[in-house]
Amino acid sequence: MVRWQNLVFIAGTQLLYDYCIYLPIYQTHDSFQLGGLIAASVCISAAGYIINDYFDLNIDQINKPDRVVVNHGISRRWAIFLHLVLSLLGLFFTELVLPVHEYWYLILANMCTIILLWFYSTNFKKQMLIGNVIISLLTSWVILIVYFSKTPLSLHTIIGVDAKKISLFRLTMLYAGFAFIISLIREVIKDMEDRIGDEKYGCRTMPIVWGLQASRVFVAVWLIVLTAALLLLQLYVIPFKWWWSIAYCLVAIIAPLLYVTFQIFRASTQQDFHLLSKYVKWIMLAGILSMLFFKYYR
Repeated sequence: MVRWQNLVFIAGTQLLYDYCIYLPIYQTHDSFQLGGLIAASVCISAAGYIINDYFDLNIDQINKPDRVVVNHGISRRWAIFLHLVLSLLGLFFTELVLPVHEYWYLILANMCTIILLWFYSTNFKKQMLIGNVIISLLTSWVILIVYFSKTPLSLHTIIGVDAKKISLFRLTMLYAGFAFIISLIREVIKDMEDRIGDEKYGCRTMPIVWGLQASRVFVAVWLIVLTAALLLLQLYVIPFKWWWSIAYCLVAIIAPLLYVTFQIFRASTQQDFHLLSKYVKWIMLAGILSMLFFKYYR
């Protein structure tokens, strides 16, 4: 119910960002703060998955009956209780490692994340694109909260004239942007996969409102945009002779993106879209693992 694989992915992303992006630039590390932020992100995300399953019980019995946990492995009352406990733990860990007087906005942001996940489950996910964008933004937030925990919220202090700050800002935006786009792509594909159950219970997701063909075009456009941006990035790093990084990106990220782009127009069944969703998830993993190259080359 808490999607433990996704929780490991979240923790791994924040760990890699700290050790492979921030540490090589600043040569400093705060294990206590990082551990607390990871614990907070994992707890809040787990609470979000639970409340989503709670409100999606009827839809899930149609779309994925073999994976329904609420009312089968756990009662609805216990699901709400676990959601509350994990949400409060998420806020506790955030406040534990971030001083309120200095990072009040990050504590407030995590509180808003909990609220957004609740309203996403009750309302936003049933509306066209709004729920997709919210989840994509929250996926980016997994990286951004670690960044802002190390950089005060000020345009001058974030960018400034310091080469280190500029480098960190660029790399953060690169991975946060990648996380946003690839998550948006996957969310729309999942909507295409779940359209039968969603339509029965009055959801107004993109495949239901626009139809499958328009949704395919929407996904394909974002896939092409992401692929083009990554190709340009490879051209940019050629002068640095990061050959292993370039080869990895071409084989593990760009080639699969092109494959999904072609296959999205062939997919028609629930199983087809489920398989594409899995491919996109692996691409997301490959993209996050590419952080290791920044540790290697620096």
